[in-house]
This record gives sequence, structure tokens and C-alpha cells, in this order.
Amino acid sequence: MLKYRADLKSLLYMAVTTVLFFYLWTAESFNIFLYLWYLFMAVSVSVMAHNHNHLPMWKAKTMNVLTDWWITCFYGFPIFAWTPTHNQNHHKFVNKEPDYTKTYRYSEKNNLLTFLTYPSISGYFQQSALAIYLKDRYKKNKTTFWLCIAQIVILLIWVGTFFFLDWKKALIYVIAPQQFSVFSVLIFNYIQHVHADEESDYNHSRNITGILNFFLFNNGLHTAHHLKANLHWSLIPEEHKKIEHLIDPALNEPSFWGYIFRVYILGMFGKRFRTTSLRLKRIERER
Repeated sequence: MLKYRADLKSLLYMAVTTVLFFYLWTAESFNIFLYLWYLFMAVSVSVMAHNHNHLPMWKAKTMNVLTDWWITCFYGFPIFAWTPTHNQNHHKFVNKEPDYTKTYRYSEKNNLLTFLTYPSISGYFQQSALAIYLKDRYKKNKTTFWLCIAQIVILLIWVGTFFFLDWKKALIYVIAPQQFSVFSVLIFNYIQHVHADEESDYNHSRNITGILNFFLFNNGLHTAHHLKANLHWSLIPEEHKKIEHLIDPALNEPSFWGYIFRVYILGMFGKRFRTTSLRLKRIERER
């Protein structure tokens, strides 16, 4: 019933996430190691939300709807939100001016402050798209509209149930991981596009080529994803190899954490550790 056998890995991640949640919820004491593992799984949920949004995992619509509901609960936001803000906007404009998630809205800099404030700013400007999308679906496709509403209801029931059972635990095991999930995917988007050149065919995205791709469904290989948005995540590495030589070497990073440490920590003390804006370079050349 899966479209791609590789999504057995996604199902394994979903099972591990679910088991960890209920174990932590029912455990008599707080386990920091399992909680950190659970937070990592929350990050993986955001990546699965992205992947499932582009290419639903199942051949059967009912299974895709149930997967939407599961992701919505652990992601902490209705998964339909990806359609107007990501598929119909970000992938159409790719960090150009109409993009709700553009990285240079208030600053052309790439530093610790812009890095930490971007998720809140980007999240705020995406909200208007959701209301417009729901109104449009209500007029044009009632079935899709009610499926969207169902996601909202399911999320409210999920969160409400655990708050009713134990609001303190709910904050730790439900709300915090959900926020961590949403925050992480916005951070990924920022890193993948900040100081790239949105007008370039191949330099519009930064790629993380290291081992983290194995754990996060090749999410770091972003240029190939934008060129073939509906290509399954398991096929992205092969596509990346075809175009890697066309991408500015400065946009192919071997390590996510190495990039974070170099640019946002060491960058505070030396210019040579910071990124150079290919966008501003292009603008300067065009003058």
C-alpha cells in the first residue's frame, strides 16, 4: 500500500515516536535521555510532514488521511497548512519577494539574531495564507475543506485530552515537542535559503551533505528538492549528484552542526567564518 518501500523507514519513525511519547507520559520519573531522543523524533516529524505533503505515502486516500492526522498531532499544527504556505507559495517563488518565508524580510544579515528570530517572524507572516486557503477550499472543494477542519478538530482533541489528564505533563510531552518540531522546520528553511541567490537556477538553496541526511530523510539536499519538488525523498541523493557541480561550493555544507557553530558562534568573532550573500553580490553586479 506504500507508494515507495523506503517509507517503511517513515513508518518505523512514526512507531518509535508514538511509543516514546506514551512511555514518557506514563513513566514515574523524567528520563532526560529518552526525552532528548523524543525531541529528535519531533524534528523528524516536521520532515515527514514536509515529505508527506509533497508526495503522500500511501496509495489509499484513507491511509493518507490517517497519516495526516497522526502527523498533525505530533507536529502540532494542521498539516494542510503546508499547501498554501509551502507548495503554492514557497516552491513557486523560492525566497523571492512574494515568498511568505523569505529570509531577508527585515535584514540581509545572517547572524545569531536573525537565525533565532526568523521562525517567529516567518510563522507570523504565513498565518494570513491559511485563512485565505480555507475560504477558497470552502467555495471550490467542500471535501478538502472539511478534511482541513477535521485536522484542526483532531489536534484540539489530542491536546485537550492530555491537558485534561495532566496539564503539567502536557506542557512537557505535548506542547514543547510540538513547538520544537515547528521551530526546527523553520530553522531548516532559513539555513537552506539565507544568503543564497533566489534568482539563480542552482544557487537558490544551501545543501547540507553530511550524515544527518540519513536520519532526516535527505532533507539537507535542498536544491534538487526545489528542482523536482515531488520526487520521493529516497531518490534525492541521486538527483543531487547530477547537479552538485553546478552549485556554488559555498552552498554545499558538509555538516549541519559545523555550519551552525562556524557561522553563528565563531561568526560573532571573525568575518571569515560568516557567509557571504550571493543575493547581494548579484544585486551589486546588476547595478
